[in-house]
Amino acid sequence: MEIGKKIRQLRVKCGLTQEQLADRLGLSAQAVSKWENAVAMPDITLLPELAGIFGVSIDELFDLTAEQKLLRIESRLDTEEDLEPDVFREYEQFLKERIAEGVDRQRATSLLAYLYHHRLCTYARKTDACAREAIRLAPGKKDCQWLLQMAEGSSEWDWNVGNHSRTIDFYKEVLESDKGEPRSPLPYYYLICELLADGRADEAEAYLEEYKRLPACRAFLIPTYEAAIALARFDEKKADAIMASALEADPKNADLLFQAAQYHARKCEYDQAIGYYEASYAAEADRKPRFTDALQGIATIYEIRGEYRKAADTHRRILAALREEWGFTEETLVTETEREIERLEKR
Repeated sequence: MEIGKKIRQLRVKCGLTQEQLADRLGLSAQAVSKWENAVAMPDITLLPELAGIFGVSIDELFDLTAEQKLLRIESRLDTEEDLEPDVFREYEQFLKERIAEGVDRQRATSLLAYLYHHRLCTYARKTDACAREAIRLAPGKKDCQWLLQMAEGSSEWDWNVGNHSRTIDFYKEVLESDKGEPRSPLPYYYLICELLADGRADEAEAYLEEYKRLPACRAFLIPTYEAAIALARFDEKKADAIMASALEADPKNADLLFQAAQYHARKCEYDQAIGYYEASYAAEADRKPRFTDALQGIATIYEIRGEYRKAADTHRRILAALREEWGFTEETLVTETEREIERLEKR
């Protein structure tokens, strides 16, 4: 439905004349008439006020189709750091209805998870700021440290809290229930990584053997996991040899170069890590737009080493890639990167 027809429908539903609606907006009745007859469109700045008068959201004002609504939700989650409570509830209800109706169930469920995660991140940022300030005010008082850990996802020394056994069991269940042919490799990635994070090298090795037999197996990940398993068994010499051999056999593989950077970063061998990150990013020069993960790794290393200017400059490279290669202008990633540059410049 055109917005003019929607305005007329909502105006009548609210029992308002064109003159009454115009008065509430500080406009002439002729302006409202032009909207309803598709002669003109309301100014974008009037949309929130119009929606408020009619008791609907801006999305409802435009009477979006279900597909447009799904795309709208996805776009807003990508571009806005916070959603107004009424918008959050509207999206939540819409997605739950789609799931209940069995329409696009996977997509709607995925977007609902994204919606909840978006809200989680919103409050995590607020938790983070308050917890940090509380700790600064009383460094010797133990009350907000665990909140900071939960908000930032930082490490937890207490094994009872920090182990990943529940996630591991979940991915094992996913693999057992996957009856598709060919089987997806994705659950293997996450399962092996979680097992390695907990030092469960023998189990990781067993699942890696299964992964190798998958038609969709990605070859560059095999030596990556083998090296990580060797490290989990405290055999650094073997791990180094595995990575070196893989790189010698395929020296221009951007994915393998990225994994090599990750490998050396985990070992705190930062110069090697930066070199491989740069090589990985350069190897993708002909495959634009490029993901900026390699640059993010470089920026993190510079910050770890206290080289804040270099870290800020690397974030500027990320910002340039987001704008020039991805065409992003106001997405959350752009805002976050700009904020990181500002934070690092202050340091």
